[in-house]
Amino acid sequence: MSPPLDTEKPDRPEPGRPTAAAAGGNSLAGTGLLLRFMLRRDRVRLGVWTVSVVALWGYVVVAFGALYSTPEERQSRAALMDTPASIMMTGPGYGLDDYSVGAMMANELLLWIVIALAVMSILEVVRHTRAEEESGRSELVRAGVVGRHAPAVAAMALVVVVNTAIAGLTVVLLAAGGYGLGDSLVLAAAAGLTAVVFGAVATVTCQLTAQGRGASGLAGAGLGLAVVVRAAGDIEGAAADGHGSALSWFSPVAWAQQTRVFVDTRAWPLALGVVAVVVLLALAAGLASHRDFGAGMYPDRAGRAAARAALRSPAALAWRQQRLALLWWTVGTGLMWLASGTYLKDIPDMVEKMAESNPLMTEIFRGDGGQAVVDGFVCIMLLFVALVALGYGISAVLRARTEETAGRTELVLATPVSRTRWLGAQLAVAGLGTTVLMLGGALGLAAGAHSSGATNPDLVTYVGAALTYLPALGVVLGLTAVLFAWAPRWGAAPWACLVVAFVVGMFGQALKLPGWVQGLSPLWWVPQMPVDDFAWPPVLGLTALAAALFALAFVGFRRRDIPVT
Repeated sequence: MSPPLDTEKPDRPEPGRPTAAAAGGNSLAGTGLLLRFMLRRDRVRLGVWTVSVVALWGYVVVAFGALYSTPEERQSRAALMDTPASIMMTGPGYGLDDYSVGAMMANELLLWIVIALAVMSILEVVRHTRAEEESGRSELVRAGVVGRHAPAVAAMALVVVVNTAIAGLTVVLLAAGGYGLGDSLVLAAAAGLTAVVFGAVATVTCQLTAQGRGASGLAGAGLGLAVVVRAAGDIEGAAADGHGSALSWFSPVAWAQQTRVFVDTRAWPLALGVVAVVVLLALAAGLASHRDFGAGMYPDRAGRAAARAALRSPAALAWRQQRLALLWWTVGTGLMWLASGTYLKDIPDMVEKMAESNPLMTEIFRGDGGQAVVDGFVCIMLLFVALVALGYGISAVLRARTEETAGRTELVLATPVSRTRWLGAQLAVAGLGTTVLMLGGALGLAAGAHSSGATNPDLVTYVGAALTYLPALGVVLGLTAVLFAWAPRWGAAPWACLVVAFVVGMFGQALKLPGWVQGLSPLWWVPQMPVDDFAWPPVLGLTALAAALFALAFVGFRRRDIPVT
């Protein structure tokens, strides 16, 4: 007779898998396992980011070398980079006296690479920490042998790994292009380390609010503030015949640019980034240790016992879900545009001062008193506003996909709510938020300009230019809705539209891109007021295209399964 089975004997743990006894209360237990999971989960997303950034470096290396092959061509470019608008959108401008292709890349591209990598880092940290807590998945993970700080540390490690990989590929690319290894290493390290700083900022904002979108909005506002502080300091320094000012050093973005790569390379400003990361992570750890799991340092207010009648609609639900994110986006970007507008008054004097030492500037702005560069500055800032509003609009439309994957869409549609009504509510709230950010940005610029004494352009011009951008923004939002309705697994593809719009808007003329390439961006078709006059044909064409895309989205959403498996 066989002996009875020993049902009380515990299962033997799998080799290599941590146990509770082994963890022993370690707050970092399971960090490595979580990091491997995050890398596997986001391998496609991070692969796209990596290829896109490295490809942009590669294209610029080839394009700048081909387009500006002679010293005369490079000095003409240097004269344009010495204008206030260029300083605002690039940096202080080192090496303009003898402009090399290396200095051109560092001056004109580094800022935007930093912003792109910082956005990626913020999104990754929030996605794997606060968003996981908000969805409830992190609670299941923490039920295993996972320490309290393991998810945040793993997310930061992920950010470090990805930025290091991008930096390494960038160094290889630049070195292969004939640029010095040391300068290339400092340039790539400056971009990657600054992005890690803003990843650390996101770990702090994730402790402050209980919503992932609120944490992203706060961190994004911090990035926007850093860009504005850098721009203000650099413009102030240019007015004083210098490169940057004391104000610039309060921005982590400026630390990367102060390395002066390919001109007078120095690596010591990067030490400020290392210190900032350590301080921010220590602050995040302290905040995380003093808050409840799933909650933020600022707890949500208690709700009403019974819902108002106004909340009994899908539009009210969509608004309630997105209002906090829109609030932070509006406040953060509004302050940024307000500060930017205050420099409009000083631009004509700056142009006149620059023209005294640069004859080419006199030729460019002869007879207009600097008003042409003022209008150009306004156009560039309104393009920035449109790009920011477009980023919010894409994320707001994609909120519908989040609702579907979370299972809440099925619950809503189980009530007397049609698919058309539900999708219409989601798109209406997204469109409203995009419009608020576009108009709010224009009004912020106008308020900043007029508070400083600048009266030209007038308020009507700002508002008219902002309204002119709305059909183009509607085209991208409509395309996002079409992909959500017909091919939801490709819902992230519209972010490529934002990248194209950015590259065309910022570098289209500098890189002399063909007209058909620039035409891929809906924003390229918008009349650039106040430099150009308003024109009806492109506005009407964009409006018709946006309407057709939205109609196609409603048709597709009514035909497909919910949820898509």
